[in-house]
Amino acid sequence: MKILVIHGPNLNLLGTREPDVYGSQTISDVNAALQNLAVELGIELSCMQSNHEGAIVDAIQAAKADCAGILINPAAYTHTSIAIRDAISAVALPVVEVHISNVHAREEFRCKSHIAPVAVGQISGFGVNSYLLGLRAIFSHIKLRL
Repeated sequence: MKILVIHGPNLNLLGTREPDVYGSQTISDVNAALQNLAVELGIELSCMQSNHEGAIVDAIQAAKADCAGILINPAAYTHTSIAIRDAISAVALPVVEVHISNVHAREEFRCKSHIAPVAVGQISGFGVNSYLLGLRAIFSHIKLRL
């Protein structure tokens, strides 16, 4: 089983960007923790980060060929990208949306997700642990479907 992990815009700045909101761990730390969990679960991960909406859409579409599901932190695109939402819907792979901060406890505009309606679920507010919880969730969801 292979899962695609997508980190959206500005997540390449983890560890230095607003550490009071996003913590001090870097994207490399997050990917390493995810890879360790993937080994434990016996699955393969492919991780990517992009600040570009089209690159994220391309990655989602390409995942259809060899991935069983997608773990995505769409970051700011959560609230703005119909293109990412439509790509997720088009590939019909199970998706779990994750966020480091509790988006529902922040600015009002962050409460609306275009991704949530086409995702299996959403996990937010647990820091980088949201990613690990999300990976366990997508893994369990896929296993139940097999």
